[in-house]
Amino acid sequence: MKKILSFMLILTFASSFAFAKEDIYPITREMGSGTRGAFVEIFDILKDVRGKKIDSISPKAEVTNSTGVMMASVAGSKNAIGYVSLGALNGTIKALSVDGIAPSVANINNKQYKVFRPFNVVIRESNPLIKDFLEYAINAKSIIQKAGYIAIDSKDFSSTKPSGKLTIAGSSSVTPLMEKLVESYRDVNPNAKIEIQQSDSSTGLNSLLEGIADIAMLSRSVKQSELDKNLSVKVLAIDGLAIIVNKDNPINNLSSQEIKQIFTGVIDSWEQIKGK
Repeated sequence: MKKILSFMLILTFASSFAFAKEDIYPITREMGSGTRGAFVEIFDILKDVRGKKIDSISPKAEVTNSTGVMMASVAGSKNAIGYVSLGALNGTIKALSVDGIAPSVANINNKQYKVFRPFNVVIRESNPLIKDFLEYAINAKSIIQKAGYIAIDSKDFSSTKPSGKLTIAGSSSVTPLMEKLVESYRDVNPNAKIEIQQSDSSTGLNSLLEGIADIAMLSRSVKQSELDKNLSVKVLAIDGLAIIVNKDNPINNLSSQEIKQIFTGVIDSWEQIKGK
């Protein structure tokens, strides 16, 4: 029995050693993604160019265009690393601790896990249906919490049941929560017809500005230049960002500095990771 256990330990060590020698395969979201915008801001993956902060994720990073594609890509490559909404996590990938703190709603609430961002909804002008739906959505605490996010408000709501049609466009990270809210709202107000168009935060905002959408979904903070366009912003919920790797990856924790260095190309091998 001792020989068998020793042999198994040797195999485990050899496997981990072989993995450590392999290159890291960073995967990022596309430019315009609110999740990418929040990620580079949180981890300071920015460079100063003529007084402007510019995204400096390595051009060697693979680019994906949605939360689902990101998770599938990481699940399909043992050396991959990426980032997704905490509420989107499933059993296909592994979420890492950051600076020794596990990603969870509880750890965001107790201010230990620092990697989080707002889910914002943005409008240009209001009408009875927009007002009624947003009041319902923002106060739908049980739905927001059940979906794995942090609710901001929870007030009593009574729908005036306005009729009409709404188009909501934007972030693929916000979309799963918005779908649940829309589905629930239809039970409260059957007079409303609501369509969701999934894209990314910037595309959703452009759709709002062009009059294609009534509400934009952003998975990042709103920039001052955007606020200057007479927009009204409401926080729908707070969402954590999870750093994800393949389930077979032996790494369980990364420091904030290591994450920054991985996505800027300074660290390109798992062998360089100290906090294994």
